[in-house]
Amino acid sequence: MLTACSLSPSPTVTRLPPAAAGSSPVPTVTVPSASVVPAPPSTTTATTPAASSPPVADQADPGTVVCAEGESRSIAASESTVRVEGSCASLSVAGNAVAVDAAGSRIGVLTIAGDRIRVDATDITSLTVQGNDAVINAAGAIGDVDLSGDRTQVTASTTITSVVVRGQDNVVRAGGGIGDSTVEGRGNQVG
Repeated sequence: MLTACSLSPSPTVTRLPPAAAGSSPVPTVTVPSASVVPAPPSTTTATTPAASSPPVADQADPGTVVCAEGESRSIAASESTVRVEGSCASLSVAGNAVAVDAAGSRIGVLTIAGDRIRVDATDITSLTVQGNDAVINAAGAIGDVDLSGDRTQVTASTTITSVVVRGQDNVVRAGGGIGDSTVEGRGNQVG
């Protein structure tokens, strides 16, 4: 009788000695989803006003966020709908399954971090998306788009100045055309 041996992959286990009494706990690091390709480091530095950080909408029931001209706001939520009123210099949205109704608002810098985030706005000067399955609609124009993730849809009724896409199966459309574009990944549609 003939039998065969085959190698089957098994996990490698690394064992470390227990921590000494009185030592600090082991640090933890959050690692992004394997399907999200992080953006390259930026060479510019952001300046933050010395007064205070932008208000954050309540995570349980964010409701309505009001931006006075030139103000910055942040929304951190999950499975919520948020209405934005006014024009924001910058708006940051973080979480999962968040719908942002800013249909009557102009947004300077829109930063999205998370999955299944939907934003409707009038105009967006600069858009950065890191996550999957987002939907961003502008009734007017979008300036620069920097998208890292999969299956995200970005639509502007008029124009988009420039686009950088890293990921798979993303769709970027503009009724009046798209300027410069750089696309990395497969299944992406820009046009």
